[in-house]
Formats: sequence, structure tokens, C-alpha cells
Amino acid sequence: MLIRNKLILRFMVLVFAIQLCLTGFIYYYSARARELRFYHRLEGKAEQTANLLIHRLDLDPDVLRGFRKKDLLTMHNERISIYDAQRRLVFHLAQEDEPASPRDLEYFDQITRKKPARFREGKVETLGILYRHHKREYRVFVAGRDQFGGREFDTLTSILLWGNLGALVLIIGAAWLFAVRSLRPLQRMVAEVKGITASNLRRRVDEGNQRDEIAQLAMTFNQMLSGLEQAFENQRSFLSHASHELRTPLANVLGTLETASAYDTELPAAKRSIDSAVEEIQKIIDLTNGLLTLAKADDTSFARSPVSLDDVVLQAVDACKLRYPGRTIQVDFGAWPASVEEVFGMRGNAQLLQTAVLNLLDNACKYSEQAVRVELAYESRHTLRLTVADTGPGLPPEEAARALEPLFRGHNGHDKPGYGLGLAITQKIIQVHTGQLRLHSRLGEGTQVTVLLPAA
Repeated sequence: MLIRNKLILRFMVLVFAIQLCLTGFIYYYSARARELRFYHRLEGKAEQTANLLIHRLDLDPDVLRGFRKKDLLTMHNERISIYDAQRRLVFHLAQEDEPASPRDLEYFDQITRKKPARFREGKVETLGILYRHHKREYRVFVAGRDQFGGREFDTLTSILLWGNLGALVLIIGAAWLFAVRSLRPLQRMVAEVKGITASNLRRRVDEGNQRDEIAQLAMTFNQMLSGLEQAFENQRSFLSHASHELRTPLANVLGTLETASAYDTELPAAKRSIDSAVEEIQKIIDLTNGLLTLAKADDTSFARSPVSLDDVVLQAVDACKLRYPGRTIQVDFGAWPASVEEVFGMRGNAQLLQTAVLNLLDNACKYSEQAVRVELAYESRHTLRLTVADTGPGLPPEEAARALEPLFRGHNGHDKPGYGLGLAITQKIIQVHTGQLRLHSRLGEGTQVTVLLPAA
């Protein structure tokens, strides 16, 4: 079922249920008020009749025979019956010459001074009271039909019935209008999303007022589109650079081997060709290993264990010094909070973290002839900060913005060994450790990379 139909149905059921509850409340208390009002009238009539016939006339038969119906009977279908303590009918008067009701005797013993009897026969309602006179007890029953109250109640019932039917029609219309207007932004969003394909990921969904839930959904979807667009761009750039980087050494290997096969007839010349081919193949192997490491860095299923980040940094520094003998790498450790139990401790994979730190140090040493500065400190109680800074040529802003893309190399890096995978691999490793990598570079002043990682 469509959400629109669900909203219409639920809105209609909810509002109509409230309408029915209100109608039931009005119906019940109106019926109750009419009944109490009429029984109060019957009680007053019974008291008045008892005072007249019993107290004043002492039920004198001669006097009672002289009463006419219109002298005592003032209601529709009215009936007056008086019984003595022995259940004998001592007086009876009815408009339609009806006999006394046999149900009077059913309620005879239930009547007390404080509790009269009440019962109903069809539309005729009866009330019986206890009346004492000269130490004798009488039961006075007065019955009648509340014609005017009944008409008013029937009118009220018709009003409620037709009012509910009319309200139902209005509720259906209001529910439809409510659902259509509420879902209109979603329908517009669906139409916009249908127009977004892999070829036009730059398009975005209208975010509306940027406050309500639908706007938040649009904003979240736009963030997802931005991520997809970036992923597509990275993939396109990755494939472009990878194909270029692989094509050149493979072409060199093929050309060298073809030349050696055609012209190298002496062993020294053939050996030079073989050495050149081995060098190109080694480049291919290094590039392939880098690509495999980049793919491995995306895997978040590795085992995590306690890691001392200071040990990881020192091991990476020692490895980098072997690659760049004589290069000065200055390592500083900042202060740590007093409440820390394990200084520079965190949870992660020590091997991956060492690869990330070594890549940062390798880039710094590769592009800087002067000392490289490394600092490990606490950004906060729960965050570690690692900073690697060099005084190399730096990058212009447009290249610094793309420095983390796989296989991207700046203009000043084409004469240096490497394939532009180090920072991309490092960023992946930091991301799977729920950290952040920030790169700040200024042309002619050097580059500083800051890594934030969650502390144990």
C-alpha cells in the first residue's frame, strides 16, 4: 500500500474515532440528563399525588370516585397506582383505562424511603416511592411517557447521525488533502532523484527549508551523492593514472626485450637489455604492491588490539633512517593528561599504523633535504595527535587539494621515485581506525600532515 493511502486511512480512522467518542459522550449524557429530568418530574408527581390522595383525602372512596382523569393526569400515557402494605391496589387511574402494571409488585419490596424504584416498559417509564401516613405504608407508582423529552432526544440523535456522516465526508477530504500536501515534497524529491544518473552525479536534490525531516532526508541524500561523486572521480582518476603508470614500464619492457631479441648478439649487450627490463619490471612490481596495499587498507575486518603509538612511531623512524641515511628526523613527545592509564595507547593494527607513519616520513624525507620534525602528543583526553612536518618545496593549493587522491603526483614530484600512493594508503588506514588526516602545504615553505586518532 502506498504511504499516501496509509496516511489517508490512518488519519481518517483516528479523526473519525475521536468524532465517534465525542458523539458517544454527547449521546450518553444527553440520554442520562433526559432520564433524570423525567424521573425527577415523576417523583414530584408521586409526592404531590400522595399528599393529596393519602394525606388530605385519606383515600376516601367517595371522594376518589369523583376525580376525573384530567384532574390528576397531566402526562402522556400517565398511570397512577397506590398499593397498601398488603400489596392491595387501593387506587388506580390511567388515561387509556389500562390496568395496573404487574411489574409494580416486582419492585414492591425494593422501595425504601431513600431509594425509589425505577423501571421502564417500552417508552413508558415508571417510578415508585414509599409514603407513610398514620403509621401505615403505601407504595405510590406513577408512570408516563416523556413525549417532549423523547422528541428532543430523537432530534439530537438525528443531528448526531447526520452530523457524523457529514463529518466522515469532510474527514476523508481533509485526509486526502493532508496526505497529498505532506507527501508533495517527497514526490518532488522522487522526481529529482530519478533524473540523477551516473553521468550527472553533480546534480543535487532540493533541500527545502533545511529544517524539517524531509529536508534532512534531502540533505543526507545530497551528502551521499557527494560521496558517490567523489568516489567516481577518484575511481576515474585512479584508473587513468594506474593505466598510465603501468603502460609506460610495460612498453619499456616490451621494447627492450624486442630490441634485445633482434639486435643483441653479444652477451654484454644482452645483459644490459636484461638489466633494463628487470628495472622496469621492478617498477611494475612496486606499483602493483602499492595498489594491493591500497586495496587492503580498505578492509575494516582486521583484528584490533592494544597498540602503543609511540613505539609504532619510533619503529617507523628507524625504518625511514635506513632508507635515507644521514637524514635528521627529530622526534618530540608532548605532555599527556594525568588521568591517562596507558600513555599514547590506542586500539588498532600495529602493522597498518606503522605503514601509515612510514609513508608520511618517506614523503617528508623524499621532498625535504633538511630535518624532518615529528611530534606525538594529546589533542585531548580521548584524541592522539601525530604531526609530520618538512621544509620541502610544498604544493600549490590546487595540488594540495588533490594530494590524497590515489596515483596523483604534483609537478615537483615527477622527478622523484614513487607512484603517488603513499598518502592515499595512509588516509585509508587512518580512516579505518576512525581517525582524521589533515594536510597543510604552502608553496616554498613545506608540508605539514596532522593525524588524529582515538586514544585508548
